[in-house]
Amino acid sequence: MSLRIVAVAAMDAAKLEAEVSAELGRVAPSRALGSVDGLVALEWQLPGDQDQAARMRARLAERGHPVDTAVLPAASGRKRLLISDMDSTIIGQECLDELADFAGLKAEVSAITERAMRGELDFEGALTTRVAMLKGLGLDALEQAYSERITLNPGAKTLVETMKADGAETVLVSGGFTYFTSRVAAAAGFHTHRGNTLVDDGKALTGEVGRPILGREAKLSALDEFAAAKGIGRDEVIALGDGANDLAMIKASGLGIAYHAKPVVAAEAHASIEHTDLRAALFFQGYEASEFLG
Repeated sequence: MSLRIVAVAAMDAAKLEAEVSAELGRVAPSRALGSVDGLVALEWQLPGDQDQAARMRARLAERGHPVDTAVLPAASGRKRLLISDMDSTIIGQECLDELADFAGLKAEVSAITERAMRGELDFEGALTTRVAMLKGLGLDALEQAYSERITLNPGAKTLVETMKADGAETVLVSGGFTYFTSRVAAAAGFHTHRGNTLVDDGKALTGEVGRPILGREAKLSALDEFAAAKGIGRDEVIALGDGANDLAMIKASGLGIAYHAKPVVAAEAHASIEHTDLRAALFFQGYEASEFLG
């Protein structure tokens, strides 16, 4: 078995090569994946098995340099399905926390969100608790929250548009709400989206969430459903997320990426993005910078 090691960093290519090669036994990179906006990517190929890959990934992660790396089977390449979380992954915010700010409850709601994303609380219970706190919030707050607070993370549109152009299906799946997933999906270019539903009475939120609630297992089910529709296996899926409710789909996919994630997620993912941006997910698949769109 051979391994692919991809390193991405916002630094000079020579420096990146020196830092990573030192960890790999002074092995020269096999391919330069190019640079874009100061972001540089290099690829190495080495003999090794899955156990060696895990050890190598841990060693590279512990070295303390601002470099994002993926250690993958050499046969691992471009994926045919992208499935991604929304809050704190494709966008830089937690929509529910931003809504809570309009109700004067951001600190309280954010504290629950943080514990849920770390896996310390049951996702469904944490969600219903937080939404109940927003009972009576006017519907105009949703538009304000989206238009004034929500922003795409760097590289999000490039990731989606580049994979779409290469024939991949792109799906945004969130434990958040369809009011936001529909808008974020359109802004980033996703083919489709799924999320939970906020119940309202026409003027304000009722404090209820539509059933069934989309959580950890529903995200995994979505992965399998969309993969089956495309006639592919889990190994041809790339999944991204940051919280505990993303873990099932991240672990099941051929390339599961933890994006600025909670420790419980980063520990289980195949690769992590901590220092660069979402374009690293393209480099990890073997795309070259000259192919990037969006």
